[in-house]
Amino acid sequence: MAPVTYSDIDSFLNYLSVEKGASPNTRNAYANDLGAFLQWVESAHPGISWGSIGSEVISGYLEDLDERGYSTSTRARKVASLKSMFRFLRTEGIVDANPMETFRSPRPGRSLPKAITPEQVESLLRAVGETPGAEAARDAAMFELMYAAGLRVSELVDLNINDIDFETMTVRCMGKGSKERIVPLYEEAVALVGGYISTGRNDALRDDRNTALFLNRRGDRLTRQAFWLRLKKYALLAGIDGNVTPHTLRHSFATHLLHGGATLRHVQELLGHASIATTQIYTHLTDTYVQAEYDKAHPRAV
Repeated sequence: MAPVTYSDIDSFLNYLSVEKGASPNTRNAYANDLGAFLQWVESAHPGISWGSIGSEVISGYLEDLDERGYSTSTRARKVASLKSMFRFLRTEGIVDANPMETFRSPRPGRSLPKAITPEQVESLLRAVGETPGAEAARDAAMFELMYAAGLRVSELVDLNINDIDFETMTVRCMGKGSKERIVPLYEEAVALVGGYISTGRNDALRDDRNTALFLNRRGDRLTRQAFWLRLKKYALLAGIDGNVTPHTLRHSFATHLLHGGATLRHVQELLGHASIATTQIYTHLTDTYVQAEYDKAHPRAV
């Protein structure tokens, strides 16, 4: 199949104008949303065709929107644009299946990143650590590493075994735009990853040429969907209410660092944000935290 191009989007926009009678403003909104998606997918998945875009690719795009701090209404509009586009592609026979069928539009009222408390993180990690088996050992290493370094889920599953430096206690990851960054780790995270490599990973390994750090039971690189399912399982075991997603641990990493006194610029570097404007969304969470602490501590606060 040919790689994605704007010509199919242009056909869809013409369909909106001619057959659906869409206004110029509506057409322009779709053009902007779909053009932004095309730019992202060409960067993240060079050469991919429309028919090869599945739920994993869509999840990555929606995660990117969330990461960049788009409002709920903007994300909902972008999801709606993709839904309409893929319905058109399905009708035209350009794709065999519609990857947007399983995705719901973001609900209003959630514009800030979701973070869980340090106590909830402890409960989550404890739930994993107390579960027996090789897969649980891998999961413990993954969750600890994600929270230790604030990794995106895509960065986590893309890690190779040589990306962990046990001497310097750091992890090297490749972020957006192939931008490399090195993030420090604490001792517990390094120990869990090392233990997993020497036991669970070796047991799962089927091909010595495979450099992936985290493997599934078949010896293949773990996928983002598999990670998400494991996280949901342990969040339930830990008794954490609400929708805990892979990005929750990354948001919690940033929020807890700022609560602990880290500077915004430092957190920006650790997260791999190209612009500090993206990181500044966390200042809203920190302001709320500071206000709550003030109210508890000041004798005249109500």
